[in-house]
Amino acid sequence: MFWNREMETIRSSELADLQLKRLKWSLAQAQKVGLYQRKLKEAGVSPDDIQTLDDVEKLPFTYKKELQAGYPFGLFAVPLKEIVRIHTTSGTTGKPTVVGYTRQDLDNWSELIARNMTMIGLGEDDVFQNAVNYGLFTGGLGFHYGAEKIGMTVIPSATGNTRRQIEMIEDFGVTAIHCTPSYALHLAEVAESMGKTLDTLKTGIFGAEPWSESMRNELERRLGVKAYDSYGLSEMYGPGVAFECPERDGLHIWHDCYLVEIIDPKTGERLAPGERGELVITPLVKDALPLVRYRTGDVTRLMDDGCACGRGQKIERITGRSDDMLVIRGINVFPSQIEHVLRALPEVGEQFIVYIDRVKHLDEMTIEVEMSRTGFSGELQDLARMQKKISGELHNTLGLRTAVKLVEPGALPRFEGKAKRVIDRRGAI
Repeated sequence: MFWNREMETIRSSELADLQLKRLKWSLAQAQKVGLYQRKLKEAGVSPDDIQTLDDVEKLPFTYKKELQAGYPFGLFAVPLKEIVRIHTTSGTTGKPTVVGYTRQDLDNWSELIARNMTMIGLGEDDVFQNAVNYGLFTGGLGFHYGAEKIGMTVIPSATGNTRRQIEMIEDFGVTAIHCTPSYALHLAEVAESMGKTLDTLKTGIFGAEPWSESMRNELERRLGVKAYDSYGLSEMYGPGVAFECPERDGLHIWHDCYLVEIIDPKTGERLAPGERGELVITPLVKDALPLVRYRTGDVTRLMDDGCACGRGQKIERITGRSDDMLVIRGINVFPSQIEHVLRALPEVGEQFIVYIDRVKHLDEMTIEVEMSRTGFSGELQDLARMQKKISGELHNTLGLRTAVKLVEPGALPRFEGKAKRVIDRRGAI
């Protein structure tokens, strides 16, 4: 099934012309932003120098830290009065990355989600439960409006209250669900404990965190769904950048809206199709927040064309990160964010270690924190106060509840070289 057959199956020659036209438009839009005025000048390049798609290599990269430095509205290419919605994503320090949307951006975004869902056979006869976080996180509203666009009956169940989620699936005859893969496994486990089989469920859309083929098999076995992988990032609207078709062999990039490259993360050199490296994306239709060669940090490769579904370029499922970002229950967390919070607290000493575990299919984060020698009196009430304060500050910054374990000064290991701050004990599923 196709939502926009013309764009989804556009010929290669026509696609190249369209991409070049839209790339030039996007560069003109980017030049309205001070960051890109400076970066293009420093690189000695102007939009007039871009005559072919290969010329994109002349353009400078954009880094997440630059988006965070533009907080809150320094990277918008349109007046604030034209911004009709704002979402945010985590940054590497205390301030988030702010993403703005014009009406055209929201139309573009819902169009991409509509393509994704139609591609796997969903439509107006389906009941769709959107069990992801609504609000500043892009996953909720992105899928919500795309599902409504194709006429699905949408249940904005959001997250939490798993037993109630299961009741809604049964009572409303839900046929398709969207959530993180780890939450889907938790949902399956609770349903099994309740003696529920969730027979109406047919389709599962899972994203916002890496997951493996073996996890797909387990989800399908326990939930009775056909499971599809979804890829996106807030800087590119949110979910909808790439999606699996029924072949489920790689994710189709919506090539009329995104120009993609794979680079060596250390040298920045462009790699050939089939070589694994860091995904770099230049959005071609973003109005409020145009970006140039944005380094996503996600590791993948470009796959050969020729999918049986008739659509174009695909990327391999994301296999990891080229930086130190963690994905915890669908939320991006940087160790530097944690350090930023802890260093600002006088009660905290020199060292901390982050432990990531998977408990009943859900990610849990525990942070061991050394107390400072001067910040703790030895009284138990002081210990409880410190623990509550640190947990609260971390929650305010990360948007994620974490367990905090306080240890004595000098109790944590020291390192001669780079400190090992994160111990991920989740393993491969």
